[in-house]
Amino acid sequence: MNNPIIVALDLPSPQKALKLAEELAPLVGAFKVGKQLFISGGPDIVRKLRATGAKVFLDLKLHDIPNTVAKAVIAATDLGVKMTTVHASGGTAMLTAAENAAHEQAAMLRAEAPLVLGVTVLTSMDNNNLAELGITGNVQEQVLRLAKLATGAGLRGLVCSPQEIEMLRAELGDDVQLVTPGIRPESSKADDQKRTMTPAEAVQAGANWLVIGRPITGSADPKAAAIGILHSINPELVPEGERREPIPEIVDCAECGQSLKLDAAEQAAGRYHCPHCDKDVEHKAS
Repeated sequence: MNNPIIVALDLPSPQKALKLAEELAPLVGAFKVGKQLFISGGPDIVRKLRATGAKVFLDLKLHDIPNTVAKAVIAATDLGVKMTTVHASGGTAMLTAAENAAHEQAAMLRAEAPLVLGVTVLTSMDNNNLAELGITGNVQEQVLRLAKLATGAGLRGLVCSPQEIEMLRAELGDDVQLVTPGIRPESSKADDQKRTMTPAEAVQAGANWLVIGRPITGSADPKAAAIGILHSINPELVPEGERREPIPEIVDCAECGQSLKLDAAEQAAGRYHCPHCDKDVEHKAS
């Protein structure tokens, strides 16, 4: 099983992003560079991440006229990214132009073409948000509509919430790569995500890649958080040198003494967030 974790480097500075990437590189499958980091660090941040040997997911969610999007995908291909995104709602002509541009430029470079991913419905949106936009039907219907449009245009991958994975697998089969944001360990806050699932649940449902940001980058110990999430998916994904015996499921908080139940990720990490004292705590064996 390949490491499915993509860490979203949604950080305020390229320096902080690179430092975190160096720490987490042995523990994750790829790093996501989104709008915030790309605007602050430019193409150079992608080059620096690639220089460490890391795979890069360039998530700019392109949506423009076909020619403009094709040129942007060519530029992304030149940077050597593993994946990049376009909005499926851009339509067939735009989607086809993006996919063709990736393959043609990669062939010219004698390199692997990036996976162009069609973004369906953002994980921050629900049925009410679709209604505001005048879109009839529910989220699942719109996701399926856009997914079929994207794959019909030749795209080999999609971005969807974990709650749509099983539906898309049933409709589209196993060949389409599914990249899923909205991933939250049991102990994490949903924040602005509305359609979420735990890492283990998403993988079991059929996700190929899991985009995880704040549960790792916002942790007091990002490395421990990543290890805990890996362990919750499949303990064998944890590098041998980082494996440890999980702590008990029920513990007394080392800070306030209150009893609490830990999820699998917290048990494996040896750290947890206590809801009683609202602190991130490292477990201390009694």
